[in-house]
Amino acid sequence: MMYRVALLLAAATASASPLVPREAPTSILPSGPETSGESKSVYNWSEGWETKYPIHESCNATKHAALEFALDETMQLAQHARDHLLRFGDKSDLVKKYFGNSSTAVPIGWFDRVVSADKSAMTFRCDDPDKNCATQDAWAGHWRGDNATQETVICDLSFQIRKNLFDVCAHGFTVANSALNTYWAVDLLHRVLHVPAISEELVHHYAEDYNDALRLAKEEPELTGYDSDILQMFAIDAWAYDIAVPGAGCTGTQEETEDEDEETSTATTTSASPTATGDDADDGDAGGENCHTHADGTAHCT
Repeated sequence: MMYRVALLLAAATASASPLVPREAPTSILPSGPETSGESKSVYNWSEGWETKYPIHESCNATKHAALEFALDETMQLAQHARDHLLRFGDKSDLVKKYFGNSSTAVPIGWFDRVVSADKSAMTFRCDDPDKNCATQDAWAGHWRGDNATQETVICDLSFQIRKNLFDVCAHGFTVANSALNTYWAVDLLHRVLHVPAISEELVHHYAEDYNDALRLAKEEPELTGYDSDILQMFAIDAWAYDIAVPGAGCTGTQEETEDEDEETSTATTTSASPTATGDDADDGDAGGENCHTHADGTAHCT
């Protein structure tokens, strides 16, 4: 009897031993999606955004270097014009002089586009594909217009006569009386404002000269932010006053002739209309006129 009890206790102890193996769990974890081995591209909103102005391979090393430097100066000029507007708004005498009581948001937008808009579709070239440099007298460059709306040609003459921003206010230059295209930066600012990638075909020519720009600011300020010459004048005037000769600048005063007096009195009864921005080319006249011919054959000089 005692022997049977001992056997039963031994059997019970063996069944409770931790050495007895347990069954493996039967639950199955979900597996992830199968990979094809090819990595999927991640969306990058800024991919392809080109903020520097492209220069065509037709420009040799020397011209490429000069043009690249000039285009960088154009961006510096536009950036300072934008920053002056952001810093002072309509409290600036320069802003009130050129834009009247219109919103500063419009010129700020254009200057910002000159600096930061995507320029991947644009090209500055030196090979004269339309033969205007070779056949037109004293042309220093031109926008190609209908032939290639995003392209600008720079003729050899530009490399001979344009000055850099460190020369602003030197050699008797004044904003009111001198050619705006004296400086690379202003000349190229004018040119890029013809290209749809920058101007969206909304910037035109309303004012004819410095005095006309002042008149427009008083009488039709809503047009000033869309006027190519006013944008150029403001940019170089702000640079002259803030950077070149701080607190003084070199604005100058344009004297009116009798013909201009008559035109001014007539202008008070008629609204300004834009000059069409077709095939455009600036001449290289050092005498002060900045002329170009439009698609309809009319000449426009400022």
